[in-house]
Amino acid sequence: MKKLLLSLALVAGLGLAANAQTEGAARKLSVGAEFGFPTGDNSKDNMIVGGSLQYEHPVAKSFNITLSGGYSSRMLTGDTKKAAEAFGMKTSAGYVPVKAGGKYYFGGNFYGAAELGATFGTESGSGTAFTYAPGLGASFSLADKSSLDFGVRYESWSNNGTLSFIGLRAAFAFGL
Repeated sequence: MKKLLLSLALVAGLGLAANAQTEGAARKLSVGAEFGFPTGDNSKDNMIVGGSLQYEHPVAKSFNITLSGGYSSRMLTGDTKKAAEAFGMKTSAGYVPVKAGGKYYFGGNFYGAAELGATFGTESGSGTAFTYAPGLGASFSLADKSSLDFGVRYESWSNNGTLSFIGLRAAFAFGL
């Protein structure tokens, strides 16, 4: 974990030193793959996999507001999955996170992001969770109106308990 944070700090530092044009001054829609690795008490034998859409709208030279939504599946793995299957229990659950927030592009293509929202469980009785997600990322131009976006975030869903995870997102973005 320390190596991951050190690597992110190094990448952010390089971003501050870069003189490239900031990516944040355009409307974008991105389609991405999501992966989550739970932390704390929830970290053993489960992971999160899904997809998302994110819209960015510029409100200042280096700041965009964001709206995002998607679908995520929390899946049991390893021995926990085998035990659940042996007792005829479900080994996955679906969630629909919906968030709004902002991205601040600093020094080139690197950004800091923060989002708030709600995550809706798709299973009967699973309810709705308050969601927050701060993170860091980078957007690399491919052509005039398209880019690749890579982000890492800490995300937390709170509803009668908390599920927190380190989330990774790899996305293709295109300008509108």
